[in-house]
Amino acid sequence: MTALNSPHFQDADKAREYLEAIRWPNGPVCPHCGSVSKDHYALQGKAHRVGLWKCKDCREQFSVTVGTVFERSKIKLNVWLQAVYLLCSSKKGISSHQLHRTLGVTYKTAWFMSHRIREAFRTDPKGPLGGSGKIVEADETYYGNRKDKKVDRGFGHKHAIVALVERDGGVRSFHIASVTGANLHPVLLGQIDRKTHLMTDEHKQYRKVGREFAKHSSVNHGIKEYARGNVTTNTVEGYFSILKRGLIGTYFHVSGDHLQRYCDEFDFRYSNRSALGIEDAERTDIALKGIAGKRLTYRRAVSPQ
Repeated sequence: MTALNSPHFQDADKAREYLEAIRWPNGPVCPHCGSVSKDHYALQGKAHRVGLWKCKDCREQFSVTVGTVFERSKIKLNVWLQAVYLLCSSKKGISSHQLHRTLGVTYKTAWFMSHRIREAFRTDPKGPLGGSGKIVEADETYYGNRKDKKVDRGFGHKHAIVALVERDGGVRSFHIASVTGANLHPVLLGQIDRKTHLMTDEHKQYRKVGREFAKHSSVNHGIKEYARGNVTTNTVEGYFSILKRGLIGTYFHVSGDHLQRYCDEFDFRYSNRSALGIEDAERTDIALKGIAGKRLTYRRAVSPQ
């Protein structure tokens, strides 16, 4: 039996029960007041749909999808879970066209579902990357074309992305206006522990900020130096190769307005990859735990970020 033949992918009620078990392992939690009372009671009868609860404290009604990216959606919950699984299990992403064909929904619906799921992938940092004795590689790459920049030389006409990859750990990438010290410094200092060994290429913008860390080493790509002992940026460049293959080969065109969401998607899969012992099903469960507090309306999805 394939993963998508599991009951919670095929039946809406089973999907609701599965999601309740993930979000409420110790019983229902009211999204309105945060009450964890065991006296919340399920509303029953023909006037109430299955899965509707009433809070004992604030007296508000709620279900497992209230306050999540799934709230007020007319798409069946099992179809939502299928979409989450497909995005979690596709290393280079899955296009909205492919989703709409696979799930049997319209292209517009599939596009909006994808962006809602990317909101679930967006995680709040749990502390800085690296630390004493750890290595973080930092590098930048460029993608697409910026509508507000028309230059013939260099990378000024492209979108800049800076990524920070912890060796044998996670990644955090950011769509920034340009690769300058003013833009790089707050990203690196805000995301990496000062006790970390920072590794970069020879880009001059890393020299000053590198002094803020326990150690800063670099390789000189200009003279075709790609590794010197354990000093290399090959890990972050490997991440960029996955990101670029996805953006160019799967999504084809990503506007600057939405580029950060796509970065969040690839960050999530890389930070929860098989090499760290996390397989597709567990990765999907982690994503489902991150759906709360991340409502995304269609109006906000299509507007500039």
